[in-house]
Amino acid sequence: MLGFEIEKTCGSARLGKLRTAHGVVETPAFMPVGTAATVKAMFPESVAETGAQILLGNTYHLMLRPGADIIERLGGLHKFMNWDKPILTDSGGFQVMSLSKLRTITEEGVEFRSHFDGHLCKLSAEISIGIQHQLDSNITMCFDECPPYPADRRYVANSTRRSMRWAKRSKDAFIDRDGYGIFGIVQGGVHVDLREESCHALTDIGFDGYALGGLAVGEGQELMFDTISATTPHLPQDRPRYLMGVGRPSDIVGAVLRGVDMFDCVMPTRSGRTAQAFTRHGTLNLRNACHKDDPSPLDSECRCPACRNYSRAYLHHLVRTKEILGVMLLTWHNLTYYQDLMRSIRQAIKDGTFEEFARGEFS
Repeated sequence: MLGFEIEKTCGSARLGKLRTAHGVVETPAFMPVGTAATVKAMFPESVAETGAQILLGNTYHLMLRPGADIIERLGGLHKFMNWDKPILTDSGGFQVMSLSKLRTITEEGVEFRSHFDGHLCKLSAEISIGIQHQLDSNITMCFDECPPYPADRRYVANSTRRSMRWAKRSKDAFIDRDGYGIFGIVQGGVHVDLREESCHALTDIGFDGYALGGLAVGEGQELMFDTISATTPHLPQDRPRYLMGVGRPSDIVGAVLRGVDMFDCVMPTRSGRTAQAFTRHGTLNLRNACHKDDPSPLDSECRCPACRNYSRAYLHHLVRTKEILGVMLLTWHNLTYYQDLMRSIRQAIKDGTFEEFARGEFS
């Protein structure tokens, strides 16, 4: 069982604390993505220095390499990757749908070919929950299907209802213990009635938290926000809400305005590997020649090593020469930017000024 309390609200935005066996997470929170038991180009200690309080691990990738049995024998994912703070693991369902070209979906689960070596694998609600237990994940995600966008309404409806049946099996398979919990995942595409139906099905089952899945898959920000606005009123007020796979800073601020507490996305780390830097004055492309002899930091208000110790000119040089240090520094900077954004969001909710903050930052 996880503990969650809301300390302050500002409109629909919520300031809270999520208590797990591996520590407390202040919400709204952003989770860096550690797909294969590592946040790319970062030491775990460095990730913690950015202010991150919780990481996301990937069931699909870890079950294939190195294998859940190995991680369990070596003491669980926290010990394996040297991260003593909370970990959330996704169920593997999204990767099965997005990475495997050869898959068969039935009521029982999914059969698919590994995108690494082509061998036949199976995932079901029971298998996914069992793997996440072996990993010692603090927050287990129920097994679901993420329908593509756009998709035929009938397909989305059938997929959503099957995912709700999988959610019940996931909850039944979960082994409850203090400081651990399982989240249900709301599906329904961009169809408001299906989202509401999904919310009611999940709350009838009863979960420690509720995620909004199937968004940020091509529908655009406005439609995503409309869907969030139509969904969160149907979720329990006393449980955390997690918007999966989101996103850009403006997406996060807009979702917090609509009552969301938790986020994850590869954007800050992937952007670090593609020479993009998020700053308080806009996004920079360090490949651009305008940075070639610029002695200024990426962001004069940032506390990360890239900004404290190096110039834009040096970072441009590292990018142009494809030096690994450039990827490391830009990733560290982007993760720091995201955590500073979350800290500012939490402070604004505490101060009762979040709506003004949101208008000022991303109007």
